[in-house]
Amino acid sequence: MPKPPVLENIVRQHAEMAAFLWTAYDSHLLSQDGEPETDDEQLELMERLEAHLDGVRVAGADGLRIAQERYAEFPEPGELFVMRMLAAEKPIPIADLNLDKVRAYLNANLPAG
Repeated sequence: MPKPPVLENIVRQHAEMAAFLWTAYDSHLLSQDGEPETDDEQLELMERLEAHLDGVRVAGADGLRIAQERYAEFPEPGELFVMRMLAAEKPIPIADLNLDKVRAYLNANLPAG
C-alpha cells in the first residue's frame, strides 16, 4: 500500500501552532508564582501543544523538514523547541519535560540576536 501524501500546508500549520503554543505555555508557567498546581489553562495548553506536535510527527521526515524550514525563516524559541521535540527518538510528554533544561537548551542554541 502506498504511503499517503503529506499535506504540507496542514503540517506547516501544525508546526506554526506548536511553536506558538510552546511560547504561550512557557510564558504561562513563568508568570505563575511559586510551585502552583497544574491549572486548567496549563492543561489546555499542554493538550493543544501535544496535538500539534503529533500533527507534525505523523508526517515523519517531511514534518521535520517543514519544522526546519520554519526555524530557518523564524529562528525563535518556539520553532527551535518544535525541531528538538521532533528529533527525540520517541515522543516526550510535555508534562515530563525538565523546563529548566529546555529553556537552557533553547537559550544556548538560538542565534545571537
